[in-house]
Amino acid sequence: MRRRILLSTLGVAVTAILLLGIPLAWVVSKLIYDDAKQSLNITAAGLIKEVEVPLGRGERPDPGQIARAYPHLYIEIRLPDGSTETAGRAIPGETMSATSTTDDITVTVHRAYAEVRDEVLRQLLLIASLILLGVAIATVLAILLARRLTLPLVDLVETAERLGTGNARPRRRRYGIPEVDTVAEVLDTSAVRIADLLASSREFASDASHQLRTPLTALTMRLEEMVEAADYPDVVREEGQAALAQAERLVAVVEQLLARAKHDRTGQAVPTAIDLVIEQQIEEWRPIFAREGRAIHLEGDADLVSVVTPSCLSQILATLLDNSLMHGSGTVTLATRLTRQNVVVEVGDEGPGVAPELAKKIFERSVSGAGGTGLGLYLARSLAAVDGGRLELVQARPAVFAFFMRRREEARLAHERVVSGPV
Repeated sequence: MRRRILLSTLGVAVTAILLLGIPLAWVVSKLIYDDAKQSLNITAAGLIKEVEVPLGRGERPDPGQIARAYPHLYIEIRLPDGSTETAGRAIPGETMSATSTTDDITVTVHRAYAEVRDEVLRQLLLIASLILLGVAIATVLAILLARRLTLPLVDLVETAERLGTGNARPRRRRYGIPEVDTVAEVLDTSAVRIADLLASSREFASDASHQLRTPLTALTMRLEEMVEAADYPDVVREEGQAALAQAERLVAVVEQLLARAKHDRTGQAVPTAIDLVIEQQIEEWRPIFAREGRAIHLEGDADLVSVVTPSCLSQILATLLDNSLMHGSGTVTLATRLTRQNVVVEVGDEGPGVAPELAKKIFERSVSGAGGTGLGLYLARSLAAVDGGRLELVQARPAVFAFFMRRREEARLAHERVVSGPV
């Protein structure tokens, strides 16, 4: 698409320049030739008057004086007595001539045609240079225009692909083009809705699993008692065992639902080198902060590994950076550290922070301090909980948010406890 926009814009510009430059070159050439011819006519008429002066005194005109006055011309003068005087050097090759005549005097002026042609060529070369300069400027402008029009579209395609993979994080990028900005706004709105739907589905699955587990457990126990109490009716024992099998199958289904509620479908928590994710987010957000005259700084421990879904970590960091961009100020600092049980990533800035009345409910749905949607931090905290982590506001003024993730060793121990069951 960029190539088509570039070629079409460049084609229109070049056509316009040529439609102006070619007629201009023809007009300039004609003017130069006409001006040279008119100048020779004026010179010939003036020479007749100059010749009449010495003739009136009974003298002949001085060819040397005339030649010095008109050094680039060859002049022929026919006098009243029929004789001819010449002034200047004879011009070889093609000439441009003009003749002026009175009753008894004729003056013919010759000029080298090559001089006029060289002047025309100089002017045509100047026009050609201007045409080339115009084409170069049009090319640069066409490239800039094509880039301005296509980069937002490529960015919107990437956003749409991210929504299709379940990475429902609004980007809030605008490009200064009303139509494209409208599409970006619609995609951001859709991202918020998709994230809300995903969070709602996880909450529903978790609640449903929790509510179903207790009665199913009770049902299983009652069926076991019924089977044990049936000493001789084989039919009761057989039906009870079948019902018990069905109940156990239903328990397995509920356990699967609970597992899905704990893990978002966009990916499961795995040991992840968080440096790569943080660097990717810094690289993505640094130009946006730079346009606002702000910087992003990374400090703390390196080469840390936590058990987290990479896409969830990316979305949480992006939410915190976007929150700092919208509500904070100054340099944004990302600090990584290792505690006894967690890998911690802190995001803070130098802004005014969170008001005391909002600090305790900043993660609640629809709570915002500056007219926002109030969903960003709510969804970020939900994503953190999916992988067994937590997102906290550890300092209100200036604001510092911390994402606590499980260390690899802690996740392994928790998994072993789940597999072995209660003692």
